[in-house]
Amino acid sequence: MSRPLALLGCRLLDPESGLDRVGGLLVRDGRIADLGPHLRAGELGPEVEEIDATGLCLAPGLVDMRVQLGEPGAEHKERIDSAVAAAAAGGITSLAALPDTSPPLDDPAMLEFVARRARKLKSVKVHPCACLTRGAEGRQLAEMGLLREAGAVAFTDGCRAVADARVMLRALSYATAFDALVIQHPEEPALAAGGAMHEGPVATRLGLPGIPACAEVIMIERDLRLVEATGARYHVAHLSTAAAVEVVRRAKARGLPVSAEVSPHHLLLTEAEVEGYRTYAKVSPPLRTEEDREALIEALAEGTIDVVASDHAPQDQESKRVPFAQAAFGVVGLETLLAACLQLWHDGRIDLLRLLAALTVRPASLLGIEGGRLAVGAPADLVLFDAGLRWTVTEAGLRSLSKNTAFEGREFRGRVVRTLVDGRTVFSLGDGAT
Repeated sequence: MSRPLALLGCRLLDPESGLDRVGGLLVRDGRIADLGPHLRAGELGPEVEEIDATGLCLAPGLVDMRVQLGEPGAEHKERIDSAVAAAAAGGITSLAALPDTSPPLDDPAMLEFVARRARKLKSVKVHPCACLTRGAEGRQLAEMGLLREAGAVAFTDGCRAVADARVMLRALSYATAFDALVIQHPEEPALAAGGAMHEGPVATRLGLPGIPACAEVIMIERDLRLVEATGARYHVAHLSTAAAVEVVRRAKARGLPVSAEVSPHHLLLTEAEVEGYRTYAKVSPPLRTEEDREALIEALAEGTIDVVASDHAPQDQESKRVPFAQAAFGVVGLETLLAACLQLWHDGRIDLLRLLAALTVRPASLLGIEGGRLAVGAPADLVLFDAGLRWTVTEAGLRSLSKNTAFEGREFRGRVVRTLVDGRTVFSLGDGAT
């Protein structure tokens, strides 16, 4: 077994218990053995490796529930090893991998392939999601029972919406048999077809085809009727509109088993980023208006939105450096997830523990995995960060294989200093960081 490790003098932050105080944390055999203000330097015995973390924050490692790995099928955009390295640099200790790869994760063998490749790296924990329908094509249900047994933490067709209401009804009904989480990309495909950015005055002025806000709302409202009929657990991925927030708020008030998620780029950016035809601002769903952005922040702060996920979607240069209408959707986000979210706290828009809950314990609970907690006996999956450290995002500094960040050149306050998985350091800021 590895030597016991103590992180001392740090600000302990546990969103589940509400813990927020200076103290230390002791790791033994990959799990949290003790924590609190009583742990002090020089008092733990010679066998314990002590790390002075004075002035730093220690929180549960982030749990990112929406990540495109690229592998298999698009290894030129991202490999599992490069994604895991980027995740570790971002303070992420567990991630849920989307299944719409090539070939897709729609059978147990493919699920095991991804899980096995990730285990060999002995770094960030990778939990595969499985396709909701065969080939993520939205026509026939995948073998959900077998996929659940093989370790699928959730079911989704990734970046494709399940447009057929009958198929979605059957999927939700079947999911209730084993309490599975169904994740939907909330976009009515016919309304979004051919669109490149948010439909509105900016798109009109730029001469770009738009994606209307109603495409998101219509899909969610339809699905909520099906949730009401089945009682299935339903998760709305990457909300982007104020209207959709209101629909989710009402559904929760009625007691429906609904959860929702938002991405950092939708919390910080608007359609104005597209000015100059910046393809790195082309995402799905598209960046919306300032009013939509404000509604998303308010919904996160009040708990209507449960989770913040990176929505990491790596794209190579050839996919982005083309005319805007032909460019691929998506941005990378693993390494900027925590820093981007901390901006909301620095701006006084959200409480720190509530923000961390959306990045740790809530996604872990929804996915049914260990993690997201500072508690004795919990896995020592931890992120140590400097909440005030200023740094600038650069393409050269990213560990992701693709460099399509929406935050190029942006200065953030707050940076990951160390990431630990099962008590092992998988990232340290001093190890080649830029």
